[in-house]
Amino acid sequence: MKHLKYLSILILCVLCIACGQTSGDKTTIDADAVFEAEDFIESSGSVEKNTSGIKSSGDSWVTFELNVPAVGRYKTEVLTKGNGSVWVEDYHDNPDGRTYNITGAIVANSNDYSLVGKDGSPLNTGVHKMKLHMSGDVEVDRVQFTKMIDHEMTPESMTQSTSGSEWKLVWSDEFDVDGAPDLTKWTYDVGNWGWGNNEPQYYTKDRRENARVENGNLIIEAHKNDMGQDWTSARLTTRGKVSFLYGKIEFRAKSPSKDGTWAAGWLLGDEYRDELSWPYCGEIDVLENIGSEIDDETGNGINHASCHTRTYYFKEGTHITAVKEVEDMTNTFHNYTIEWTPEGVKAYLDGEYYYTYDKTADELEWPFNKPQNLIVNLAMGGGMGGAIDPSIQSQQFILDYVRVYELAN
Repeated sequence: MKHLKYLSILILCVLCIACGQTSGDKTTIDADAVFEAEDFIESSGSVEKNTSGIKSSGDSWVTFELNVPAVGRYKTEVLTKGNGSVWVEDYHDNPDGRTYNITGAIVANSNDYSLVGKDGSPLNTGVHKMKLHMSGDVEVDRVQFTKMIDHEMTPESMTQSTSGSEWKLVWSDEFDVDGAPDLTKWTYDVGNWGWGNNEPQYYTKDRRENARVENGNLIIEAHKNDMGQDWTSARLTTRGKVSFLYGKIEFRAKSPSKDGTWAAGWLLGDEYRDELSWPYCGEIDVLENIGSEIDDETGNGINHASCHTRTYYFKEGTHITAVKEVEDMTNTFHNYTIEWTPEGVKAYLDGEYYYTYDKTADELEWPFNKPQNLIVNLAMGGGMGGAIDPSIQSQQFILDYVRVYELAN
């Protein structure tokens, strides 16, 4: 019987190892891709291996390679303990010298190992050369990536005629049915990975508090200290539903005025898969309103129109942009419009022209001969939103409609 008892214990241990479970601080590994910290390739700063993985003090990093099985949005988690923070950099070997932060700061504040992380990190399929950055006194056992959302290829692309005498409506959302946004036209981007701009908000899915149609309007509403997050909000996109090539595209909207708000109606190339795709895929900003630039009493402020390409983009300070003064942006609907043709992009505000992008020499200047999807969102803080007014608890971005036209005779 004693031999049977020992045999049972041995079998149990083998089963635990097979499923990735060990005693003490470790937890079951249930992820699509995993980096075991002691298997790092290179390191910088004070990094030493121990029985649990690695221990770091001060500012340091380790590099690793990760084989991502499928393109999508991932939950990125770090099994860590200590007092400090970590973050994950993707494509640290990229040829443009960019720093692709795909998690933002993940705080470690525990004497025991625990999984902490961020949602929604965009990852393309294939091998990624990554860096795990560490600050403070932390120990890391592993980094794991679990796919949350499959990347949906957009099944339909509409190419608008740009020759004719009159603009004809070909697609729109008038937001005339109360309830959830129309999921035949929109899908949700989800997560709190920072969105390339160190933004703190968590974009939610199918949550009326953050996105709803009400009284003929789409209301995107950000909430403070919500769902265990600093802020929640919503970001809707036509990716996976329909994309557009050329035409007149119009957002009719009101924007919030409080410091830290960042309302946007814009276009992003369908070729976007993860951060390495941008700005090669192209971006057109039609409505970009920053609360710190809007007077709280009068609602007067400015709108930014911009195009971002590999040759001209804001992280190099080379993007081609223009601003337009707007009266009462917060209480009055205004029309934010582009006219997009093979020759260039022109922007208008309430029908008044103020911006042109016409750099079409090659694909690095002009990725806008390929389909783009539409996005509407309300961000909080981040690189452009700036410091958030600590007194505000919620803010609304309100859209009356989104419309796409083509020129017809």
